[in-house]
Amino acid sequence: MSAATDSTRTDKSYLREGIYDADSHIMEPVDWLEKHADPSLIEKLADMPIKSVGGIVGKMVKLSEAGCHSPEVAKALEENILSGPKAYAALGAFNSAERSRALDILDIKGQLQFTTFASLQFIRSKDLDVLYGGLRAHNKAMAAWCAQDERLHGCATTVFRDEERGHQEAKWAIENGCRAILTPTAPFGDKSPAHPDFDGFWRLLVETRTPFILHIGLHSIREGYNHNGRKRDMSFVGSGEGITAKDIPIVHHWPEQFMTAMIIDGVLERFPALKIGIIEYGADWMPSFMRRLDHAAHAFRKSEPHLLEMKRKPSEQITDQVRVTPYVFEDVGRMIRDSSDRIYMFSTDYPHLEGGKDPIGRMDSTMEGISEASKRRYFRENYQDLFHGTC
Repeated sequence: MSAATDSTRTDKSYLREGIYDADSHIMEPVDWLEKHADPSLIEKLADMPIKSVGGIVGKMVKLSEAGCHSPEVAKALEENILSGPKAYAALGAFNSAERSRALDILDIKGQLQFTTFASLQFIRSKDLDVLYGGLRAHNKAMAAWCAQDERLHGCATTVFRDEERGHQEAKWAIENGCRAILTPTAPFGDKSPAHPDFDGFWRLLVETRTPFILHIGLHSIREGYNHNGRKRDMSFVGSGEGITAKDIPIVHHWPEQFMTAMIIDGVLERFPALKIGIIEYGADWMPSFMRRLDHAAHAFRKSEPHLLEMKRKPSEQITDQVRVTPYVFEDVGRMIRDSSDRIYMFSTDYPHLEGGKDPIGRMDSTMEGISEASKRRYFRENYQDLFHGTC
């Protein structure tokens, strides 16, 4: 633990009780997916796109062959987990036993796990057998990574280019130990996620108390805006999202579209026990989004009569059912004052660079004047609520 993080926790019960981390990543070894894939699928998978990690590639290959850091390196990394090396060089980046040690030191009681590069080996394939075979390998690998520590909460992935196979993959992942289900932040094939054809999927999540997750992916500004007469901007080294300065101000447009469809077309009303996590899209857009949704639902209730069936305002549905992670540079206290303390969750993005060197201290510092009860919700209870109190 860094000195900054250690001092932040002094005399603060809402931090001393332990925290929950709603966004962390596995920096996969190059053969991470292949170990869990059907042999007939392996040669059809794309190579893992690790070029964005730059000069560390050679070192990463050696580390993945060893399977862990040397005892001497691991001991050194324990001294400054969050402020130390990132990406593949971090403690527990690709070894789940090391990750458990990192959680011990940081006193993290639960951590939601995402992959970094693995899904790019299959998610763009036009061959449905490659797509769904890749998803199964991904979800098997995620379940195996998390199996040895109940604090590691693995997020599985499914897609609905084939509706039945997408549903069955989600069901398999839940039955085999994955704790959350992610889909790309986009329509389900050629249909809205609010289409009644997917009510069985939402019902599955509710009945198994499994949260639904939206997580930032390859969401970039429209390509024409990059034709600006300058050398192409490079994304952060060591992250899997490929984000640049022009992307960050607008990435929330994707979850806003998705959630607008889900709320205006009644999914959250039909399934009031459904919990949704919106991860790594930032959160300072949420208060204004809630106000705009309330305005839309009121202003169009005569021309769109189904809006009259809403028992709760959209802002109330979000407060009850949606949880969001701010970026490390955002003002969490302002968001809480402008909306609700029930919406926002702490996250580190570990071991990606975007999480910063002291996310606990930086986010806590924005909450002057916020009650300890609200801070406890941010660092602990809203994550627990996302998981229906099961962690």
